[in-house]
Amino acid sequence: MGAGLEYHRLQRLGRPGRWRPVVGVLLVVLGVFVLAPIGALFPVVAWLLATGEPVGAGVESVLDLDDVTPLGLAYVNLVLASAIPVAILVNLALHGLGPGWLMSVARRIRWRFFLACLGLSVVALVATVLVSTVVPQGGGTELASEPNAFTSTTRDFLLVVLLLTPLQAAGEEFAFRGYLMQAFGGVFGNRVVAVLLSSLLFALAHGIGQDLPIFVDRFAFGLVAGTLVILTGGLEAGIAMHVLNNFLAFGLALAFTDMSSALNPTGGTWWSLPGTLTQSLVYLVLATRLARRWGLATTHAPT
Repeated sequence: MGAGLEYHRLQRLGRPGRWRPVVGVLLVVLGVFVLAPIGALFPVVAWLLATGEPVGAGVESVLDLDDVTPLGLAYVNLVLASAIPVAILVNLALHGLGPGWLMSVARRIRWRFFLACLGLSVVALVATVLVSTVVPQGGGTELASEPNAFTSTTRDFLLVVLLLTPLQAAGEEFAFRGYLMQAFGGVFGNRVVAVLLSSLLFALAHGIGQDLPIFVDRFAFGLVAGTLVILTGGLEAGIAMHVLNNFLAFGLALAFTDMSSALNPTGGTWWSLPGTLTQSLVYLVLATRLARRWGLATTHAPT
């Protein structure tokens, strides 16, 4: 049983019941966007107590995303990283499927492929830079002509980005390209529908009131990441692309603008799409070709 099942249909190997994916989607959304923000406050409060900071004012500062602090960025990353255990627990409790079923058709993280994809994402980034040099830069966030001064706050932000951003990126992939895509695939049995619906929720999760170009940019990112999961049989390529994308965004913010503008982009411009699409499509081609060259399985085969 299960021979030839693509990633988005793996949930069908679990307990039967068409209601399970529907309830599972609701539980994942509740867990990540309601329970996790509450739970992530506990280590924040513990840190404030340990450092002697006022708890009330400290929590208020952490929750103020219009003026992001290093502790506030750590809080956001912890909330999104919690999507990993949330997705795993829902998959186990509702469907009786272990963590490996969310990772890949091989039921594990294929680390060699993941590390290779990190290298390929750098190549795609170079292609993006080349395209961006010939595309008009209208609107959007303007970069300063001189880099920001390196301060203790910059150092703290850098530590948070290096230590927690990979977990945050992986959390989003486990939730949207992992559980949600498998849930939609289990209900509809169609790869296109699974990718489209998970990408739509991914874009909406970044803010209902976001500018249309920014929404389209995130929706396109979700489409490419979802396609990568189908064509490579796992989350590795999507996680690698997501990690580098966030490293780049946060790195530019620290060097030339500020972290608040990176978390809450405004003034989106359609001229940013050529660069984004170049990065995503170049990476898509490179990662899928590598997966085929290495003979990675893209469907589940019984042992």
